[in-house]
Amino acid sequence: MPVLGYHPRMDRSYFALSLPVALCLLASGCADDAGVGGDETDGTSATGESSGDGDGDTGDGDGDGDPGDGDGDSGDGDGDGDTGDGDGDTGDGDGDTGDGDGDTGDGDGDGDGPMLPLCGTPPPDGAELAPPLPTYGGTCPVFESGMENVISTGGGDRTFIFVAPSDLQDDEVLPVMFMFHWLGASANSFYNKAEVQDAVDHYRFLAVIPDGRDINQLVPFKWPFAVTDLDFLMNEDFEMFDDLLACTAEQYNVDKECVSAMGVSAGAMFTSMLASRHGDNLSSFLSLSGGVGGLVKPWQAGGNIMPAMVLWGGRDDFCIAIDFAVGSVDLESELEGEGHPVLECIHNCTHATPPFEPPPDQPDLPIFAPAWEFMYAHPYWLEDGYSPYQDFAELPSPWPDWCAMGAGNASERVGACGGSECQ
Repeated sequence: MPVLGYHPRMDRSYFALSLPVALCLLASGCADDAGVGGDETDGTSATGESSGDGDGDTGDGDGDGDPGDGDGDSGDGDGDGDTGDGDGDTGDGDGDTGDGDGDTGDGDGDGDGPMLPLCGTPPPDGAELAPPLPTYGGTCPVFESGMENVISTGGGDRTFIFVAPSDLQDDEVLPVMFMFHWLGASANSFYNKAEVQDAVDHYRFLAVIPDGRDINQLVPFKWPFAVTDLDFLMNEDFEMFDDLLACTAEQYNVDKECVSAMGVSAGAMFTSMLASRHGDNLSSFLSLSGGVGGLVKPWQAGGNIMPAMVLWGGRDDFCIAIDFAVGSVDLESELEGEGHPVLECIHNCTHATPPFEPPPDQPDLPIFAPAWEFMYAHPYWLEDGYSPYQDFAELPSPWPDWCAMGAGNASERVGACGGSECQ
């Protein structure tokens, strides 16, 4: 039987390190910090209301985050590649198909939840919509998909990888996922490890993967999240986020109701800063071995309420000076205290690649599906405090059994691992 997930709310042993020593160790010792990936491979305003009939669909729902299956089906996010909720019917809880009345559930009372995904579905009448997207103050560079690009933004010129579907259609309106890499990595590391081109082709979204900065730019941990980082550096990266989103929307049809951010390790800690301090355009965010508190700036209350996925590698998810188990639990506490829905995942592989595996009945399903599924399940217009996953008795495929809705509800994974990737 799985053991209950470890929640070290009172364990504060990492505070024993002096702040200067701890930060020095973090900067030098996690040179290959790989919360998602391993070794680096170099290369490359006003809110409106809605109207709609709720009949849209999107995604293929087979749960793959890597090579696509090319079946072109629309899906429900349950990993079977078909349309529906797994019981053979479709609907929103009132017995008919997608009438936009805002109800959840499929109407049969079996606890299998609403049809997924929801991004791309017209919102119900009266729903609170995302604010307008930011605008860029200059001339946007032409984004080349799958290549390193450069934009002039906060802090000077910044490099990033932009990824669009290789067979993009002119009429497609797509979600956007921002991806912030770990300490010993680059945008290209994240692009390769997460097999982003395949995920984008399969799930139909746009990915923006910025490169972090370095100590010569006064950012020793790639992203400004540490208590020693100056606020103006953080604001520069917030400006970069705005400019990248603005230029993406200038060149592509962006679904402003589905803009998400995901970070790993150092990138995850910055993602929490973005979500709490500059998250008005975000519909959701994902923290993979991140957290707040201690050597990391605190969560800032009062921002946009959005669903969050919080994942870490069990009680031993520790890298040099940061206890990511403690930081992740602290993040969950802050989130639930403000009414953010939390989907919790606890694996047992310490500070390493999350061991997502294809479901037994879908052995060919690629492994990073849950991240893309989470983005698609949470459009901005959902009511504050609500996640469609709350309506499932158990999370649907392709979610593993070491994930659950609500802080403290996940059971830690049991099984073999490859060991910590913190060096």
